[in-house]
Amino acid sequence: MKRRTNNFLALLCILTLSTLLITANNALSTDQGSNEKYDEDTYGPAERIEFHHPAKQTFFDHPVHTLALGLECDSCHDGLFEMEAGAAEANDDFNMKSLAEGKYCGACHDGTTAFDANSNCGSCHTAPEDTIYFTKPVTAVIFDHTSHSGLGIGCEECHSELFKMKIGDAETKADFTMKYIYHDAKEVKYCGVCHNGEIAFPSTSRCNVCHIGVKGYNRAKGKTTGNGEDAGHH
Repeated sequence: MKRRTNNFLALLCILTLSTLLITANNALSTDQGSNEKYDEDTYGPAERIEFHHPAKQTFFDHPVHTLALGLECDSCHDGLFEMEAGAAEANDDFNMKSLAEGKYCGACHDGTTAFDANSNCGSCHTAPEDTIYFTKPVTAVIFDHTSHSGLGIGCEECHSELFKMKIGDAETKADFTMKYIYHDAKEVKYCGVCHNGEIAFPSTSRCNVCHIGVKGYNRAKGKTTGNGEDAGHH
C-alpha cells in the first residue's frame, strides 16, 4: 500500500511538472509570436528613438503609438515629422514652446486627444544623470535629478514654476540667494519651497548635502593648481 502511494505521488509530481513546462513553453511561444508579428514596414521602427536636442534623454516609441494605439504612419509623417532621422532636431522651433502651440507632438498631446505636453513628463523624458553644479551666487552647490526623481518627484513639481527648464537660468536671477530659499523667508522660492522642514529637511540644516565649496568643486571638475596638484587640496 505504501509503495502504491509513493508511486502515485511520483506520478503526480511528473504530471504537475509536465503541465508547468508546457504552460511556460506556450507562454514563451506567444511572446515570440507577438514579436514576430511586429512589422516595421507597417508600424515603424521597433527600436526606441532618442532625441538629444533641445533636451537630452527624450524618447519616442513607434510601437506604443502605432501597434498599441492604432495610429497610421501618415498620422505624423510627413505633416508633423519628416520621415528622416534627425530632421526635427535640426529645426529651430523643435521645442516645448512649439509643442504648446500644437506643433510636432503637441498636435495630439493637447490635453484632449492625448495628455498635455506639459504633463506626464516621465512618459517621454528621463531625469538627467549628470550632477548640476551651481557656481552663482557661491561656488559650488550641487543638485542631482536622480536622487529627487527616485523619491517619486515628477518634473512638473519644479519645472517650470520654480525653475525654468533652461541650463543656467536660475543663476541669472537676482533672487537666487539663500535669503529667498530659507524656509522662514517672507517669500520662499526655489529649493526652499520643499526644503521647509516639513516636506524635506529645512534649508538651514545639512548644508554640506548641497554645498561642496570651491575645493569640492575643483575636485569634482578635476581642476589642478599651477604646479599640477589637485586644486582641492592644500
